[in-house]
Parts: sequence; structure tokens; C-alpha cells
Amino acid sequence: MSDANYPIRGACQCGGVQYQLLSAPKMVVACHCKECQKLSTSAFSITAVIDKEQLVIEGELADWQRGSDSGNVAAAKFCVTCGNRIYHFDPAKPDLIKLKPSTLDDTSIIQPTAHVWVSEKQDWFEIPEGVAVFQGQP
Repeated sequence: MSDANYPIRGACQCGGVQYQLLSAPKMVVACHCKECQKLSTSAFSITAVIDKEQLVIEGELADWQRGSDSGNVAAAKFCVTCGNRIYHFDPAKPDLIKLKPSTLDDTSIIQPTAHVWVSEKQDWFEIPEGVAVFQGQP
């Protein structure tokens, strides 16, 4: 991870939701599944895995969720005004947050150590050397 100074502030695009990340993430993951490609409108989505108590949020969040082929539920919290996703979580494990770290003021922590669902990745993207690679969900 980087030498970031915590807490790090973050916000949605319109500033209606602001937050502080109090400590370093447990891990940062790049997900290449088709759903994350739709979410990010890019080749993959970045997630910083944190404990819920490491996130202090101000502002109104809306909810959205979908089921997965495994039977799990993927839930999201996002700004009610601009729609910017702030984090994802599994309702069965609500204390583990999957923060969308591109919303941080200091994005130096966005250094993925794992790439998941590479079986669905875009052919043109080359995964860097030295990171864990998983064909599906680890």
C-alpha cells in the first residue's frame, strides 16, 4: 500500500455524500466480471475492502441490490442526487464494506494486489506482474 495519511476524505461527484476512510484497506481488488464492467463503464472495477467501522459517512445514501448466480446478494449504497456509488456490501456480512476508492481525495491507495474474474476480462488489458490472479471469485 501507499504511504497515505489517514483519515482520507472522499465524496461523490456532487459532494452530497462525503466520508472519511479512517485506516488502510485490508486489500484492494480489481474485478473484471461483466457486472463490474457495466458498473464502472470500463474494463474493471476497483474495490477497497474495509471494516465498516473504518468508514464515517455524511449525507443521504440510497440502496440497490441484485442477486448473483451463486445465490449471494450484491448490495450497493450510492448518492441520491448524482448516483455515484460509494460502496458495495453483502447483506449477510454487513460489517465488511467494499469501498469504491476512486471517490477518495487521495487515490494513491488504489494499488490492486489481486485481480478477480479474469475469465471475463477484456482481451486488451494486461494484468501487471506480481499480483494474485483468480479466474472467478476466490
